[in-house]
Amino acid sequence: MTPAEAARLIDHTLLVQEATRHEIRKLCREAAQFQFAAVCVNPVFVPLAAESLRGTDVRVCTVVGFPLGATLSEVKIFEAEEAIRRGAREIDMVLHIGALKSGDVAAVEAEIRGVVEASHRRGALCKVILETALLTREEKLQGSIAARNAGADFVKTSTGFASGGATEEDVRLIRGAVGPGVGIKASGGVRTWADFQRLVAAGATRIGTRAGVAIVEEARACAGGALSS
Repeated sequence: MTPAEAARLIDHTLLVQEATRHEIRKLCREAAQFQFAAVCVNPVFVPLAAESLRGTDVRVCTVVGFPLGATLSEVKIFEAEEAIRRGAREIDMVLHIGALKSGDVAAVEAEIRGVVEASHRRGALCKVILETALLTREEKLQGSIAARNAGADFVKTSTGFASGGATEEDVRLIRGAVGPGVGIKASGGVRTWADFQRLVAAGATRIGTRAGVAIVEEARACAGGALSS
């Protein structure tokens, strides 16, 4: 994979509470320069990101029910609809983790379907965040299958706010559950070119990270070293 191809798999992300408008503009400038797939920002910054990226191929992604997944289903749907109206083209929703851990998979799937359908009606993709660090192996499988059955475009490993992030094992587990037709976004703790390569090799088709610039620059350095040798 070339550095340019790698860049097109990256969601350049800034979801911390203290993010400023200046930092969001910088995130968008970097995304446009490196031609990342998307920027991922909190809902309040969607209009600013959409304005900053107008005329580029970089999509605006935002989060719904973030980071706990404990928001009312109706609120998640409204949040997704409003974000899309304001310029988002991808929605990363946190599923109801408590319902999944309680064994109420039908409720989890129904909620996901509501957000997926609201997103698709408005031309946006929908990714479902499992928060794998909080789940058992069986719960990861159940959540992945619920997302697939509900029509999600991607299953995403993590918010980045829990105790752990993406692992190769989890990516392989999710891929086995959803099959080849659903994307996988690996996020949380992806900081180096080696991290990126391992997760893509395991089956990830999108990478969420704050370190997108550093990863691509490291990939370029490695490619240059390979050519010079």
